[in-house]
Amino acid sequence: MKPRRVAVVGQGFVGLPAAMLAVRAGHSVVGFDTDPDRILRLEHGDSYVADVSSVRLREALRSGRYLPTSDPDALEGFDVALITVPTPTIDERPDLSCVEAAAKTLAVHLRPRCLVILESTTYPGTTTDVVAPALEVSSGLTAGRDFRLGYAPERLNPGTGFDSVVHLPKVAAGIDAESLGAVVEFWCGLVDTVVPAPDIRTAEFAKLAENAFRLLNISFVNELARDAAALGVSVWAALDLAATKPYGFMAFRPGAGAGGHCLPADTAYLTWCLRTAGHPSPLIEAAAQINQNQPRYVADRIITSLTRRGSAFPAGRIVVLGATYKPDVADLRNSCALKVATELRLSGAEVIVVDPFAAEVGALAELTPELVTQAAAVAVLVAHRDLDPDLLRCAPYVFDACGVLEPGPNIEHL
Repeated sequence: MKPRRVAVVGQGFVGLPAAMLAVRAGHSVVGFDTDPDRILRLEHGDSYVADVSSVRLREALRSGRYLPTSDPDALEGFDVALITVPTPTIDERPDLSCVEAAAKTLAVHLRPRCLVILESTTYPGTTTDVVAPALEVSSGLTAGRDFRLGYAPERLNPGTGFDSVVHLPKVAAGIDAESLGAVVEFWCGLVDTVVPAPDIRTAEFAKLAENAFRLLNISFVNELARDAAALGVSVWAALDLAATKPYGFMAFRPGAGAGGHCLPADTAYLTWCLRTAGHPSPLIEAAAQINQNQPRYVADRIITSLTRRGSAFPAGRIVVLGATYKPDVADLRNSCALKVATELRLSGAEVIVVDPFAAEVGALAELTPELVTQAAAVAVLVAHRDLDPDLLRCAPYVFDACGVLEPGPNIEHL
């Protein structure tokens, strides 16, 4: 595929890796973002996305084929544009303001035969009912007839490294056969495998189904953890035994909840879409509620255990290990660990958070022996790779929500 001028609107956890993939494929890339601090960091070769190293970013800058900018005029002349902006929720309802703004920004520079691909996770109908009109009104061009329009939902596993993105199959869809062919051709130049979808609405729905599946199963094992505790059973041992079955079972692990952007927000998009269509899903909505309640449940378990052990709650300090939404990733979005810390503080406890990835929320970078021995409780909520189990042996009481510590008299598992 010949080199093209590619515009990537949004330089966050999705957009920056996509921009680097396009640079690696030989394209000239404009990385557009409205956040001036983000652009300043990118211009200085300072990456804030774990799966894009600063070394890779600086190489892209030195190549002359990557331009980070907040100037919309720099989008002029693009051949392919990717919309990789956030799709948050407001009061459990989709907020597509960023998608609409991105489409309107691109529309000014839209040209015949160019290709626009929405990558943001959203509900069925967004590409055709929201993005297409926003592009058409300002440009005077018609999707399908004058320019090509597609949908290719992001599929990333943060923390697994940049090269893993290349090996993840990419779903591609278009509003017509020509658009589909253009989306498939473009992404075939960036990743190993591209999976064509029968239509855009199916691709949009499939992305929601992927993340709802994960949330459902995480909520399920979190509920099992509560049931097991009530029955005096180790949920961890039970799940390990179940995982020996070579069919019909997929292992998920309980914890403080399911955070990040994707699972809570995407499930809310799906449930809103289903309710709007007159087909609510009690199962998915119940799973979402279990997940939302999990941080409070974990905090209650810690408080109850301290009281049972003779501690006059909230006397003493509780040290929370972990603040990010998953191990070894500097991403605090919808962090369940921080929600647990908030619940503990609301109950009157003094809480110290330790997480080397979370200095921006005031977390300490290192767990010290002094912190461990002087704490009334240590709560392991995110199992980062550098967690030192030996250091926790001298703690009076440890609540392990991740199932990573060996059983002991001072250790309680979720």
